[in-house]
Amino acid sequence: MKNITIINKVLFKWASTFLVLAVLFTGCKKDEVIPPEPGKEIPTKTEGGTAYYKLQRIENLAVETDDANPTVPPTAVLFSLETKEIVPLLYAKTNRWDVGFNGLYNSFLSPNNGQSSTSLGSGSTGSGAIAILEKPFDQVVDVPADAALSINKFIGTDNEGDFGEGIGWYLYDFGGTKRGDGSYDKQHVAYAMPEKRTIIIRTAKGDYAKIKMISCYKDAFTADKWFRTTPHMYFTFEYVIVPKGSTKFEIK
Repeated sequence: MKNITIINKVLFKWASTFLVLAVLFTGCKKDEVIPPEPGKEIPTKTEGGTAYYKLQRIENLAVETDDANPTVPPTAVLFSLETKEIVPLLYAKTNRWDVGFNGLYNSFLSPNNGQSSTSLGSGSTGSGAIAILEKPFDQVVDVPADAALSINKFIGTDNEGDFGEGIGWYLYDFGGTKRGDGSYDKQHVAYAMPEKRTIIIRTAKGDYAKIKMISCYKDAFTADKWFRTTPHMYFTFEYVIVPKGSTKFEIK
């Protein structure tokens, strides 16, 4: 990552609001599908239904960023855990997506919840929520109670690094000395923390998923391959979905 100025929480909240407004005013091209009427959802494209209880992996999910203007809110990216596809912003107000990538470098994850004024899915029938646990992926066995999940939370930078926003999925090393050796190439590196962080998502349709964020660098899945010039943001992560009402994360 290139050098960035200090970004406070107020700016991040305004950036999130800006992104919601941008979705509302996105124009439709001639060949685009008109979004559904309020309250009507478009069936999600599936082949045999949701792949419950299966370990799934996404590599190099590319999201738009602008190194030259890091404080300018980027275009959000919506992702469906069910179809393993990016969902066009045209469908932000539907339950077709589960995880939003937005905020600084599109590195903050958020849920799709129609009741949340801060969600990119505000006004939809999405019932999503999110939490982060201070445990490695394999040790997360129990599905948290709904009361432990938030419909408004954004999860990104961790307090162990610079510009922390609480418990997050990655540590940002501004000076290159928190995880790096202090060299120029190790400055402004984002370190995923799969060894001690797991994200929990209640999907837009009420299922549950646990997510292990592995990397935000292209074709680089371990910290020894992460440098300030490594192409980013290309998210690699693994996850498991279990049906609505489940109490355990099982892999079968």
